Amino acid sequence: MQVKLLVEGGSMKPGPALSQKLGPMGINLNQVIQKVNEETKSFEGLKVPVELDVNPTTKKFDVKVFSPPVSELLKRELKIEKGSGIQKKMQVANASIEQVIFVTKMKYQNLLARNFKAAVKSVVGTCVSLGVLVENKSGAEVEKEIDQGKYDKEIESESTETPSAKKEAMDVYFSELKAKQEKALKQEQAAAEAAKEAAAVAAGTTATATVKEGEKKEEKVEAKEVKK
Repeated sequence: MQVKLLVEGGSMKPGPALSQKLGPMGINLNQVIQKVNEETKSFEGLKVPVELDVNPTTKKFDVKVFSPPVSELLKRELKIEKGSGIQKKMQVANASIEQVIFVTKMKYQNLLARNFKAAVKSVVGTCVSLGVLVENKSGAEVEKEIDQGKYDKEIESESTETPSAKKEAMDVYFSELKAKQEKALKQEQAAAEAAKEAAAVAAGTTATATVKEGEKKEEKVEAKEVKK
């Protein structure tokens, strides 16, 4: 029997899902957790796919560890906790092509790519979904540049070391961009709050006017009744 899990590297803990799967078979959960943590400790801080091959008869099990998803490897390489969530408005990191190649080399055997260049392009695609720039540009632009051969030298040599001067310049660029993005986001939020308040005031004014109109109608009715 095979059991597929996604665990925190080196930090798997007991949980109801695992107990429900293995408990009825009489498998020692503590032994499973200990073994999984030993096998995944090199991926500390990352979500790691794990497959347990369990023999219900002998109560023995084998642990097979797969490399973490590309997104997790990118987050560790770029030292970010999570992706943007609003990719069109906020970028969370700026990766060099060398960093992209480094992640590609780690994951290459598990990527469905016809060659290494295509695999690099695939990793750039993940940068897009995370809200990560590549070489100060959008991932979509860099994908086109890969097709045009702009990074063939780095890709063919599988270069994974970003030149210090280049890294420094990229950090400066991203720092300035991040400040602009945060400012624009705050302005957008302030405008949204102002619009919300204006709508509330308008709604309040309309309600007041409705009440006053109702009061006037009641006064007219009362006046007619007095005349009678």
